[in-house]
Amino acid sequence: MSTLAVARKDFLDVRRAKIVWFVGGIYALFMVLLFYFGQRNVSNPQVESQLGAMMGIGALIIPLIALVAAYLAIAGERESGSIKYLLSIPNNRRDVVLGKFLSRAAIVTAAILVAFALGVAMALAWYPSLEAELFARVAALTVLYALTYVAVAIGISAATGSRSRAMGGAIGFFFVTNVLTLLPVFENAISYVLADLLGMEVTAEGMSFVQAVVSPTIAYTYSMRLAFPDVGMPTDAWYLEGEVMLVILFAWVLVPVLAGLWRFQRVDLG
Repeated sequence: MSTLAVARKDFLDVRRAKIVWFVGGIYALFMVLLFYFGQRNVSNPQVESQLGAMMGIGALIIPLIALVAAYLAIAGERESGSIKYLLSIPNNRRDVVLGKFLSRAAIVTAAILVAFALGVAMALAWYPSLEAELFARVAALTVLYALTYVAVAIGISAATGSRSRAMGGAIGFFFVTNVLTLLPVFENAISYVLADLLGMEVTAEGMSFVQAVVSPTIAYTYSMRLAFPDVGMPTDAWYLEGEVMLVILFAWVLVPVLAGLWRFQRVDLG
């Protein structure tokens, strides 16, 4: 059995998980509500306004969809002991980690694309212009953003040996990158490390870049300049351009999976 075979089997198993589709359904519901009420009693409703609102909602909901879908992918099987069967088919550990990532990424991507398909249908029915290119850009960036959290969840799951630890890691990562980043203490902590401990000069643009590197959510927000040029604070700093944010998001997809694989290959499964 290869990576794709692991992915296929896992996809068939996890697609029936009600909690994944429930959380994804909430995201789709917000899409429907925004596009429905966005055209009510409005003479010239704009698709751009609704997609901009969905960006903000997605910044909080997408991580939940991805983490719920993937945090038990490997840790759950390790705790139950079924990981030994999976590795005896035979599969190597790389096949398991990459296969699990592919299957969970497919599930999360499907949930997001269903929501955007509903938005397209409602835009065609009620809005004067579909703005297909804008739809495509926002959908693509949102899927990439979701994949960063799938990768993080897979990395955590591969590095931990129990459901409780995987859940704690997923909750902790969500708290730091989505809740803590909204609080002044997050920026103060970064400023303390860079300015007070390392003696570096911290500009507003530099602070924003560090926050984007630390948090996929902030990188996602800034990447939306590729769809909405006016998103975020006005700046000429090249390192805050949307293309740079894409590099950061791709790094968030790659690094956690590789780190989880590195750890998983060295752990004793008993």
